[in-house]
Amino acid sequence: MSERNGLRYGLLGLVLIALLGVLAFVANRPATTATAETATPAPTQGLQSLAELDGKAPTRRTLDIQSWNTAEGAKVLFVAAPELPMFDLRLTFAAGSSQDGDIPGLATMTNAMLNEGVAGKDVTAIAEGFEGLGAEFGNGAYRDMAVASLRSLTAPEQRQPALDLFTQVIGAPTFPEDSLARIKNQMLAGFEYQKQNPGKLAGLELFDKLYGQHPYAHPSEGDEKSVPGITVAQMRAFHQKAYAAGNVVIALVGDLSRADAEAIANQVSKALPKGPALAKLPEPQAPKPGLNHIEFPSKQTHLMLAQLGIDRNDPDYAALYLGNQILGGGGFGTRLMEEVREKRGLTYGVSSGFTAMQVRGPFMIGLQTRAEMSQGTLKLIQDIVRQYLAEGPTQKELDDAKRELAGSFPLSTASNADIVGQLGAIGFYDLPLTYLEDFMAKVQALDVAQVKAAMAKHLSPDQFVIVTAGPTVTQKELPPPTDKPAEMPTGVPEH
Repeated sequence: MSERNGLRYGLLGLVLIALLGVLAFVANRPATTATAETATPAPTQGLQSLAELDGKAPTRRTLDIQSWNTAEGAKVLFVAAPELPMFDLRLTFAAGSSQDGDIPGLATMTNAMLNEGVAGKDVTAIAEGFEGLGAEFGNGAYRDMAVASLRSLTAPEQRQPALDLFTQVIGAPTFPEDSLARIKNQMLAGFEYQKQNPGKLAGLELFDKLYGQHPYAHPSEGDEKSVPGITVAQMRAFHQKAYAAGNVVIALVGDLSRADAEAIANQVSKALPKGPALAKLPEPQAPKPGLNHIEFPSKQTHLMLAQLGIDRNDPDYAALYLGNQILGGGGFGTRLMEEVREKRGLTYGVSSGFTAMQVRGPFMIGLQTRAEMSQGTLKLIQDIVRQYLAEGPTQKELDDAKRELAGSFPLSTASNADIVGQLGAIGFYDLPLTYLEDFMAKVQALDVAQVKAAMAKHLSPDQFVIVTAGPTVTQKELPPPTDKPAEMPTGVPEH
């Protein structure tokens, strides 16, 4: 499946994402967001069948990661996977919306336009070209990064023409004016729809209040003021700078020899504009905590709480990941879900998460609840966080979280597509090649005191930027906690 394949299919979908999808902080593990926190290897021979598993956890794969740089300065990471006659190629550029400058939406628009035209081929011919070869092109742009990917069979009669078309698309897009007009119209229609989406409005406001003048503050897709003025000349200039060979990580996984991988990486690298890596982003300044309300006519209120978290290279990453799994990142059984949903029936779901980025990304908590219970629910959330930071997890919570992570961790390297995303993250965030092994070992070695100390060091119960979106109504007292199943909020979740 393509990764947000341009805006041709995906832009209207941007405004339909759920509350937490706005930030991609829990679902961004990935590699949609391309993080590498959920993968670790161990020995396996080839692919496993369901019969072989027989109810047991899947075996973790040993990843022999090879790395080198091309002559043009591109960083390459490669894992040979001969089990299937195919390969996955993923390019990760430091070309996300944090590089937009004073033109919000430029990075997203440039990425979306890559496969709209090359010399002698329009968007339809490009799509038919990949389809006719049994190949798949994918692209997407986010705050830190922009990606382009190719999946193809490794037989030379499919591989080489697929690579030739791919390198045209990523190295020499023509940015046709008719496509630009169409995509702008799609984006503008999406912005209008956003106005009817309280979760999206809350997410936009949250990032604005959390990051202020920092490049992370504005939405990746831009806004209704910036998008109409984006020109082909601006996209060409952005492509020349941000899609340069020195600004990319090339990740390769599949049925390839080292020589094959080098040839593919060299072809890709030579096709890109020449240029160095872009400068690292500045660190964000700590925001002013407090409550911001968006009046919106609805039965439920969106609650979003955030503060600055960590960057991807923070040494406390493993401890914070495990600590958050207990607080609200692990689904059912977390403290937030237990207290807010299971005992009181105040929401369908509540979750928390760190989005570790090039510089300090957000830590965020998000949920929807009955409008008349919103103030009490907000205070309950704050009290739960305050108690957790003060006391830390219990030994049982820690043991359970470690066990769950050990069971689910292998799935994140179960497929070549999973692995290529992990490689892209390792290269993009300059993590060690042994990162996938190291992360799990660090998690399993953590004790209660270490997790408590890390969470308390990086989070404060009094530093949340809070955004609520919903109606102003008379508030009611929260129901007392109970072990009996509680009534869920009326209506369906609003997205």
